[in-house]
Amino acid sequence: MDLKKYICETYGVSDAKAWAKEQVRLMNKAEQDDAAKFNIELCAGTDLPMDEQRRFNGGYLFLQGIYYDLGLHKICRAISHRHPFEYDLNDILSRLIYTRILFPASKRSSLEDAKRFIEPPSFKLHDIYRSLSVMAKESDYIQSRLFKNSTGIQKRNTQVIYYDCTNFYFETDTAEYDKQFGKSKENRPLPIVGMGLFMDTDGIPISFSIYPGNRNEQLTMIPLEEKMLSSFDMSKFIVCTDAGLSSASNRVFNTYDNTDGMRGYITTQSLKTLKGFLQKWCMADDGWTLDGDTSGKKYKLSELDNDLDKDKIFYKTRWMKEEGRVHTENGDKKQVIEQKLIVSYSIKYRNFMRHIREGQLERARKLVVSGEKTINKKKQNDPKRFIRTDHATKDGEIADQSISYIDPAVINEEEKYDGFYAVCTNLDDSVSNIVKANKRRWEIEECFRIMKTDFEARPVYLKRQDRILAHFITCFIALIVYRYLEKKTG
Repeated sequence: MDLKKYICETYGVSDAKAWAKEQVRLMNKAEQDDAAKFNIELCAGTDLPMDEQRRFNGGYLFLQGIYYDLGLHKICRAISHRHPFEYDLNDILSRLIYTRILFPASKRSSLEDAKRFIEPPSFKLHDIYRSLSVMAKESDYIQSRLFKNSTGIQKRNTQVIYYDCTNFYFETDTAEYDKQFGKSKENRPLPIVGMGLFMDTDGIPISFSIYPGNRNEQLTMIPLEEKMLSSFDMSKFIVCTDAGLSSASNRVFNTYDNTDGMRGYITTQSLKTLKGFLQKWCMADDGWTLDGDTSGKKYKLSELDNDLDKDKIFYKTRWMKEEGRVHTENGDKKQVIEQKLIVSYSIKYRNFMRHIREGQLERARKLVVSGEKTINKKKQNDPKRFIRTDHATKDGEIADQSISYIDPAVINEEEKYDGFYAVCTNLDDSVSNIVKANKRRWEIEECFRIMKTDFEARPVYLKRQDRILAHFITCFIALIVYRYLEKKTG
């Protein structure tokens, strides 16, 4: 039930807003009146009637305003006209959104929590599960209409959009449909599904997709982009990603400038994967310029002062050609990609990287002292990557004795890259603008953190593929509502 309609019917008024303002005025007046007295009669011998609700939750009303501003009730109405069901889809979806933000839990628990709201739910538990199947069928429509409706709240800043992927695990050992065993972000040996998410410059999600947990993340970006190009009225944008998602095919797809639209890309670049002559140029001592310095002065890294230049960022840039394999309908083909390489150096960033490494080294030293012999696969940030183990031999036979120690060669190799950061782009724009756009990538990581931690979107307990998709639709919409709540509250 709509809150305004509820007030009008309950209190017999025609203007709910005017009635509420008048009630607030009367309460403020009574509070300011020193002579105002309240008499409370206590009847200790009277029992409270059973099964009568006397306490209600009204916190969801802050979310309700944003929900209706986004036109989600109209989206539900349009969907209802296309499907022969009798339950109130708007009532179900709105309660799933509110409870996902306020009391994240199972669908059964969400229904029980919704019963504590001022406006009680009009549906049963089986209606929720049936509605999930409908939401899954209408996923593309919900996302495109939600994006268009959101422009009524504020203009969407889509000049630069951000893409990233994560995955969510299931409490099951069975792999089926999109639930597949893959590389879990949380290192759990359980089936996962992947999520690809586009976000605008203001940190508000645009669109998402769910894909099998064993699929290559790089293959998920173009299909979602194509959907946005056809259904979201978006033709001009720059895609910003990390290096792991920036395949040659993705970069070629976003190298586009035509009367129909324009696309570009900004992506992080690992210095370790560059060719030798480019690495040498990136980390050369001379040829650096200071951000914001228009004098054209060149700087040497060896002459920087650790205190005076601590907060300064130095840059150098050049164009480079890279040969990559591009996916086409007729198979893979080689293509040369021309792009700008921007390298930055910061003493502050160098110190930060060394601080992180020192903490990892301390953990590695403790492992050596403890005499741990089992060295697992050495991941990028695993302290065990610093440990080297030599096995003692006797007459050509491997003995039981082994010696573990910190390998200084690994430390020296990593220290070479401290303070350096690189990005690649096909844009002929200023270094400051490109770097500024790339710095906002952290917000899409925060979107995933909110879904996983605050919304408790995982582990997932649903089994049917359509209901799994619908689960993430509600999480996606809840994230948009949450972001707009952040904007409203500053």
